[in-house]
Amino acid sequence: MATVLHSAPKYAPSDGVLDALLVRLGDQVIASREEHGEIVIDVARDQVEHVLRTLRDDEAFQQLMDIAGVDYPDRAERFEVVYCLLSVTRNLRLIVKVSTDEATPVPTVTTLWPNAGWYEREVYDMFGVLFAGNPDLRRILTDYGFQGHPFRKDFPLTGYVELRYSEEDKRVVYEPVRLAQDFRQFDYTSPWEGANYVLPGDEKAADTAQTAGAPKP
Repeated sequence: MATVLHSAPKYAPSDGVLDALLVRLGDQVIASREEHGEIVIDVARDQVEHVLRTLRDDEAFQQLMDIAGVDYPDRAERFEVVYCLLSVTRNLRLIVKVSTDEATPVPTVTTLWPNAGWYEREVYDMFGVLFAGNPDLRRILTDYGFQGHPFRKDFPLTGYVELRYSEEDKRVVYEPVRLAQDFRQFDYTSPWEGANYVLPGDEKAADTAQTAGAPKP
């Protein structure tokens, strides 16, 4: 069994589990391995619902704990969708991965776990991965009218637009991001090393000291 490199809670030994899963799933598995003490299998995208149903019903992985996304821009299918499963009765965890691109949808698993609806919406919102059959595939974390998908590696750190409340229009408005030059200047001097300027807020203390007089030792 692989050595566990993190401080996660102890799980039941997974000796023989991967071999049993490979027998059960057959050619639906593209690749498999054990990493950091956890079993990881890559499956065909169009078979993911069937694979997860088998794992739930026949291998006792009852709970879908999370669905995550990963972006590899250099790959033809740049996105990985990662399903994190938990078997309560066997005390085991399993990671299932599929690959896709910007245009090819992944079959939804809301037919297996209702909570997958929100997880798939998060992956769609952050990465732009489409899920065929999701009954409510819309943004869940970003605002209405948001442009782009923030977790893509090619998404700019500053974003494309910023929002503020306009006193003139009496509503929230979107504007292109504008970075004032002041925010491009950084001083990494620690205040404990003696900055040669007054730090924000310190001017109040200086005014108070001049008015009341310096404290006596």
